[in-house]
Amino acid sequence: MTWEEVFREIKTKDYALKLSSFLDEEYQKHTIYPERKNMFNAFKLTPLENVKVVIFGQDPYHEPGQAMGLAFSVPDNIKTPPSLINIYKEIEIEYNTVIFNKGGDLTYLAKQGVLLLNTILTVREHLPMSHNIKEYNLFMQDILDVLNKVDQPIVFLLWGGAAKGLEKYLTNKNHLILKATHPSPLGANQGGWFNSNIFLKTNEFLEKNGVKPINWVK
Repeated sequence: MTWEEVFREIKTKDYALKLSSFLDEEYQKHTIYPERKNMFNAFKLTPLENVKVVIFGQDPYHEPGQAMGLAFSVPDNIKTPPSLINIYKEIEIEYNTVIFNKGGDLTYLAKQGVLLLNTILTVREHLPMSHNIKEYNLFMQDILDVLNKVDQPIVFLLWGGAAKGLEKYLTNKNHLILKATHPSPLGANQGGWFNSNIFLKTNEFLEKNGVKPINWVK
């Protein structure tokens, strides 16, 4: 199955029609991020058959120029957000290295099979969680159902309370769930993020299952 086939089935559902209508109006009346053409970037850059790792964000960044359709990612010319800085720091700790290119574009991970998935795909400018509507919740349940049925080895990285709440949808024994505190300064500095070895554990699982590991270091 491909994402194209998944979306073809989803778009006929009542909630998807309501969501499309909602977005038509929102994009017409307000400044919405990301640009509509970039809403599904995570799916475009990481085909379903290539998914090795899934990292969940909540909703896109809500300030100008930041959102690009990939969770935690911003274009390289935009200031790197605090959560992503902490992600890089943990990669450096685990691999005893230095990431010299600390720009925020995570396309290099998406192209390796890391699905960087916001559970809400859009947001109004300056208004975090403004598109936290039930239609997105239903959409994400459908996406999780598809991922859960895929038998290829996949690691789900659940960071923070919102992501951990998705665990109930993930029951496939061929998959691995790894949990940690959210990498935001508020979460990471309280413990449970740094020295979690979450990236090393991910690659250990992939290699054990005959899957090429992720090069986390840029």
